[in-house]
Amino acid sequence: MDDSYRLVGGLGSPYTMKVRAALRYRRIAHTFEMRNGKVREEVAHVRPQLIPMLKFPGEPDWMVDSTPILYALESHHAGRSLLPDDEASRFIAELLEDFADEWLTKAMFHYRWFYAQDREYCAGWIAADQVTPGEGAVERRREFAASIGARQVSRMALVGCTEQNKPVIEATYERVLDALEGEVGFGQFLFGTRPSIADFGLFGQLKTLADDPTPQWLMRQRAPTVSHWIRQMDDLSGISGDWHVPGHNLPTVVTRLLRVCAETYLPFLAANASALAEGSEQVDLDLLGQRYRQAPFRYQGKCRARLVAFHSQLSGGARTRVDAWLEQAGASRWLAPAS
Repeated sequence: MDDSYRLVGGLGSPYTMKVRAALRYRRIAHTFEMRNGKVREEVAHVRPQLIPMLKFPGEPDWMVDSTPILYALESHHAGRSLLPDDEASRFIAELLEDFADEWLTKAMFHYRWFYAQDREYCAGWIAADQVTPGEGAVERRREFAASIGARQVSRMALVGCTEQNKPVIEATYERVLDALEGEVGFGQFLFGTRPSIADFGLFGQLKTLADDPTPQWLMRQRAPTVSHWIRQMDDLSGISGDWHVPGHNLPTVVTRLLRVCAETYLPFLAANASALAEGSEQVDLDLLGQRYRQAPFRYQGKCRARLVAFHSQLSGGARTRVDAWLEQAGASRWLAPAS
């Protein structure tokens, strides 16, 4: 029986890149296949139709959603874990991974579909990956690019990527770059000399931002070392390292990122939870000195509930250290259980 995993996704998908890089780092045998041609037909029944999709050896079903996939792999494979041994550090890593998946992704989506040059480039890239060669491939790719571009632009307001929210979203990207620059690269990661789940969460979004025209230029100008770090993150199978020695202080890069999270994602999560509870049609709050508005998201309500649960389950010593770190970053009030 084949004991390797099958990963199906796309090169332009941040979550595919995240899972593929994690599989490579953990040295878990797998094959990677693009979701096109016969593969697309094979996985057409999978619900929801999200990438990446991962099939475990000997299992009939496919698993989707990158974070549950990474946790499932943790339960199946003991070596080279993505979760820091220190309980307090692990919670912060989980928080930052969620920040990347659910908030930094707005920067990825915004840059990809807001600017004309990015829309054209990215729609063409996705079409080239999705439409297999053959008779009429050029025309089919052109039609697919036009279709996917129009569809994604139509979804921008739904995920908060509007003209009004542009200053907050672009400032978030710049602050993440500033937090990382000079602190990561060449074997240095967020929690030591080995990568965590948070590193891979950031990598997935930043890999796409490092490829698309406008954010690529900004990254290379503002944070060139981050650009090099992203290339390294894609395949860390040869890296071995150690976790940061746990203590009362977080690594500087983590403190910086936690502050960005406290200024953007965590207050958004709290406002989103309130909007869901009240049946409001809009999340409306100030972020980074700007007004931010979008429709509430039930999935991000679940994300907040998960983080609150993780925080409440921390043991005494770990809880004390985490609360001190959250207080220092201005984040503590945002993780209180919903009343």
